[in-house]
Amino acid sequence: MDATQVRPSKVPEVTLGFWIIKIIATTLGETGGDAVSMTMQLGYAVSSIIFIAIFLVAASAQITAKAFHPFLYWAVIVATTTAGTTMADFADRSLGIGYAGGASILFALLMTSLLVWYLTLGSVSVTTVTSRKVELFYWTTILFSQTLGTALGDWMADTNGIGYEGGALVFGAGLALVAAAYFYTNISRALLFWAAFILTRPLGATLGDLLDKPLADGGLEIGRFYATAVLAALMIACILLFKQNAGRHPGATEQNP
Repeated sequence: MDATQVRPSKVPEVTLGFWIIKIIATTLGETGGDAVSMTMQLGYAVSSIIFIAIFLVAASAQITAKAFHPFLYWAVIVATTTAGTTMADFADRSLGIGYAGGASILFALLMTSLLVWYLTLGSVSVTTVTSRKVELFYWTTILFSQTLGTALGDWMADTNGIGYEGGALVFGAGLALVAAAYFYTNISRALLFWAAFILTRPLGATLGDLLDKPLADGGLEIGRFYATAVLAALMIACILLFKQNAGRHPGATEQNP
């Protein structure tokens, strides 16, 4: 491949370390979102406004940055998970849409975002995230996926009565199937990436609920702020441990849709 065809990206390479940090980030988003909306009793609406504002500031910094900065990138991811947590809870509980209704609406928004992205630029592969226009699609899609994941996690754990451990096992099994498809099939890598990205969110949501929900509800009743602080420290350690390299864009040689 001609080196002139390779352009740097501001998103990290998708490695095992990437997925480990992503799961920690989504769990952190659940405990952090609940800490503000429930423990601080600000409510879902006010909390959503706060986290959306944080997301917009963080995403703007990420999009205008000249190079890949691991901590900035993961700060935006955490912002999408906390915003997704409170926005999904606001829609499902405060507005009374319910888990099924909320998940359906969010799934439609996510699919619309991916479709418009694909029709506009011809690919939804993360290897093409090398311009501000693509980053706008990328972060919009991620915000929808994180919000959808919260709704799916709550729906599975609460409505279906399998509990937080059961929900985590279901979504963990889903991720295992995606991993098997990655290693043993020729299914589009872009499709598999987004499937895994979506599934890590409800996995994190159920793990977060398992940590901080009351014992009577099947949780471990660990303080939300304490759990959030521990998860934040663990996430920082993993960012430092797993070397974060910027992804590479193979230009005209990109094949995956």
